[in-house]
Amino acid sequence: MIVIDPAVLSVMTTQNRASVLDIANQQPTLLIFLRHFGCQFCREAMDDLSKLRPRLSASNTELILVHMAERTIAETYFKKFNLLGVSHVSDPNSRFYVAFGLTKGSFTQIFGLQSWIRGFSVQAKYGAEVNKRLGDNFQMPGAFIIHQGRVIDSYIHKYTSDRPNYNDLLDSISSN
Repeated sequence: MIVIDPAVLSVMTTQNRASVLDIANQQPTLLIFLRHFGCQFCREAMDDLSKLRPRLSASNTELILVHMAERTIAETYFKKFNLLGVSHVSDPNSRFYVAFGLTKGSFTQIFGLQSWIRGFSVQAKYGAEVNKRLGDNFQMPGAFIIHQGRVIDSYIHKYTSDRPNYNDLLDSISSN
Protein backbone atom coordinates (compact mmCIF):
# COMPACT_ATOMS: atom_id res chain seq x y z
CA MET A 1 0.00 0.00 0.00
CA ILE A 2 1.18 3.49 -0.84
CA VAL A 3 1.37 5.94 2.04
CA ILE A 4 1.25 9.65 1.25
CA ASP A 5 2.15 12.30 3.80
CA PRO A 6 -1.03 14.31 4.55
CA ALA A 7 1.12 17.45 4.36
CA VAL A 8 1.62 16.74 0.64
CA LEU A 9 -2.14 16.45 0.12
CA SER A 10 -2.73 19.67 2.04
CA VAL A 11 -0.39 21.72 -0.19
CA MET A 12 -1.80 20.20 -3.38
CA THR A 13 -4.39 22.80 -4.30
CA THR A 14 -6.81 22.85 -7.19
CA GLN A 15 -7.51 25.72 -9.55
CA ASN A 16 -10.21 26.75 -7.03
CA ARG A 17 -7.66 26.78 -4.17
CA ALA A 18 -9.18 23.76 -2.43
CA SER A 19 -6.69 21.33 -0.97
CA VAL A 20 -6.76 17.74 -2.16
CA LEU A 21 -6.66 16.68 1.50
CA ASP A 22 -9.87 18.60 2.30
CA ILE A 23 -11.64 17.23 -0.77
CA ALA A 24 -10.53 13.63 -0.11
CA ASN A 25 -11.57 13.88 3.53
CA GLN A 26 -15.09 14.82 2.43
CA GLN A 27 -15.53 12.21 -0.30
CA PRO A 28 -13.64 9.51 -2.17
CA THR A 29 -11.35 11.06 -4.76
CA LEU A 30 -9.97 9.69 -8.01
CA LEU A 31 -6.64 11.47 -8.40
CA ILE A 32 -5.24 11.10 -11.91
CA PHE A 33 -1.67 12.09 -12.75
CA LEU A 34 -1.64 12.71 -16.49
CA ARG A 35 1.29 12.55 -18.88
CA HIS A 36 1.94 15.63 -20.99
CA PHE A 37 -0.96 16.91 -23.07
CA GLY A 38 0.89 16.17 -26.32
CA CYS A 39 0.78 12.44 -25.56
CA GLN A 40 -1.85 10.37 -27.36
CA PHE A 41 -2.24 8.17 -24.26
CA CYS A 42 -2.99 11.27 -22.18
CA ARG A 43 -5.72 12.18 -24.65
CA GLU A 44 -7.10 8.64 -24.43
CA ALA A 45 -7.13 8.89 -20.63
CA MET A 46 -9.04 12.17 -20.75
CA ASP A 47 -11.59 10.60 -23.11
CA ASP A 48 -11.96 7.58 -20.79
CA LEU A 49 -12.40 9.87 -17.77
CA SER A 50 -14.98 11.96 -19.56
CA LYS A 51 -17.04 8.83 -20.21
CA LEU A 52 -16.64 7.87 -16.54
CA ARG A 53 -18.20 11.09 -15.22
CA PRO A 54 -21.74 9.65 -14.73
CA ARG A 55 -20.37 6.84 -12.55
CA LEU A 56 -18.19 9.29 -10.60
CA SER A 57 -21.22 11.45 -9.92
CA ALA A 58 -23.40 8.48 -8.93
CA SER A 59 -20.76 7.26 -6.47
CA ASN A 60 -20.10 10.76 -5.08
CA THR A 61 -16.46 10.47 -6.12
CA GLU A 62 -14.48 13.60 -6.92
CA LEU A 63 -12.20 13.56 -9.96
CA ILE A 64 -8.99 15.59 -9.70
CA LEU A 65 -6.53 15.74 -12.58
CA VAL A 66 -2.85 16.53 -11.99
CA HIS A 67 -0.90 17.90 -14.93
CA MET A 68 2.35 19.70 -15.71
CA ALA A 69 0.97 22.60 -17.77
CA GLU A 70 -0.25 26.07 -16.94
CA ARG A 71 -3.88 26.22 -15.83
CA THR A 72 -5.19 27.93 -18.98
CA ILE A 73 -3.41 25.48 -21.28
CA ALA A 74 -4.78 22.52 -19.31
CA GLU A 75 -8.31 23.89 -19.45
CA THR A 76 -8.05 24.14 -23.24
CA TYR A 77 -7.45 20.38 -23.38
CA PHE A 78 -10.07 19.62 -20.73
CA LYS A 79 -12.65 21.49 -22.79
CA LYS A 80 -11.89 19.29 -25.83
CA PHE A 81 -12.67 16.19 -23.75
CA ASN A 82 -15.73 17.49 -21.88
CA LEU A 83 -13.75 17.82 -18.66
CA LEU A 84 -14.01 21.58 -18.25
CA GLY A 85 -14.92 22.36 -14.65
CA VAL A 86 -13.17 19.27 -13.28
CA SER A 87 -10.85 20.04 -10.38
CA HIS A 88 -7.20 20.04 -11.38
CA VAL A 89 -3.75 20.69 -9.96
CA SER A 90 -0.94 22.27 -11.96
CA ASP A 91 2.41 20.67 -11.11
CA PRO A 92 4.96 21.97 -13.64
CA ASN A 93 7.94 20.80 -11.57
CA SER A 94 6.45 17.30 -11.02
CA ARG A 95 6.91 17.51 -7.25
CA PHE A 96 3.57 15.86 -6.57
CA TYR A 97 4.31 13.16 -9.14
CA VAL A 98 7.50 12.40 -7.17
CA ALA A 99 5.62 12.44 -3.84
CA PHE A 100 3.29 9.75 -5.22
CA GLY A 101 6.20 7.63 -6.43
CA LEU A 102 5.72 8.36 -10.12
CA THR A 103 9.08 8.31 -11.85
CA LYS A 104 10.56 9.34 -15.16
CA GLY A 105 10.11 6.60 -17.70
CA SER A 106 12.93 4.54 -19.15
CA PHE A 107 13.47 4.30 -22.90
CA THR A 108 11.58 0.99 -22.98
CA GLN A 109 8.65 2.31 -20.94
CA ILE A 110 8.16 5.26 -23.27
CA PHE A 111 9.45 4.15 -26.66
CA GLY A 112 9.31 0.35 -26.38
CA LEU A 113 7.61 -1.96 -28.84
CA GLN A 114 4.48 -2.27 -26.70
CA SER A 115 4.01 1.51 -26.66
CA TRP A 116 4.66 1.82 -30.40
CA ILE A 117 2.19 -0.89 -31.34
CA ARG A 118 -0.66 0.47 -29.24
CA GLY A 119 0.40 4.03 -29.93
CA PHE A 120 -0.31 3.81 -33.66
CA SER A 121 -4.01 3.05 -33.18
CA VAL A 122 -4.42 5.53 -30.34
CA GLN A 123 -2.65 8.30 -32.23
CA ALA A 124 -4.92 7.74 -35.23
CA LYS A 125 -7.90 8.48 -32.98
CA TYR A 126 -6.55 11.23 -30.69
CA GLY A 127 -3.51 12.65 -32.46
CA ALA A 128 -0.34 13.92 -30.83
CA GLU A 129 1.36 17.27 -30.43
CA VAL A 130 4.91 18.35 -29.80
CA ASN A 131 4.87 21.45 -27.64
CA LYS A 132 7.32 22.36 -24.89
CA ARG A 133 4.64 23.92 -22.69
CA LEU A 134 2.62 20.73 -22.35
CA GLY A 135 4.79 18.90 -19.79
CA ASP A 136 7.69 16.49 -19.34
CA ASN A 137 7.78 13.84 -22.08
CA PHE A 138 9.45 11.35 -19.72
CA GLN A 139 7.05 11.66 -16.77
CA MET A 140 5.07 8.49 -16.07
CA PRO A 141 1.37 8.73 -15.13
CA GLY A 142 -0.64 7.09 -12.37
CA ALA A 143 -4.07 6.88 -10.76
CA PHE A 144 -5.01 6.84 -7.07
CA ILE A 145 -8.17 6.48 -5.03
CA ILE A 146 -7.83 8.59 -1.88
CA HIS A 147 -10.28 8.87 1.00
CA GLN A 148 -10.00 9.99 4.60
CA GLY A 149 -6.34 10.89 4.12
CA ARG A 150 -5.17 7.55 2.80
CA VAL A 151 -4.61 5.84 -0.53
CA ILE A 152 -7.21 3.09 -0.91
CA ASP A 153 -6.08 1.82 -4.31
CA SER A 154 -3.71 2.81 -7.08
CA TYR A 155 -2.59 2.07 -10.59
CA ILE A 156 1.04 2.79 -11.45
CA HIS A 157 1.79 2.61 -15.16
CA LYS A 158 4.59 0.26 -16.23
CA TYR A 159 4.48 1.60 -19.79
CA THR A 160 3.08 4.81 -21.22
CA SER A 161 0.70 2.65 -23.25
CA ASP A 162 -0.92 1.09 -20.17
CA ARG A 163 -4.63 1.77 -19.89
CA PRO A 164 -5.99 1.63 -16.34
CA ASN A 165 -9.37 0.10 -15.66
CA TYR A 166 -10.91 3.06 -13.86
CA ASN A 167 -14.02 1.03 -13.00
CA ASP A 168 -11.87 -1.43 -11.04
CA LEU A 169 -10.36 1.48 -9.13
CA LEU A 170 -13.81 2.83 -8.33
CA ASP A 171 -14.93 -0.63 -7.19
CA SER A 172 -12.24 -0.48 -4.50
CA ILE A 173 -14.13 2.35 -2.79
CA SER A 174 -17.08 0.15 -1.85
CA SER A 175 -14.81 -2.58 -0.52
CA ASN A 176 -13.12 -0.20 1.96
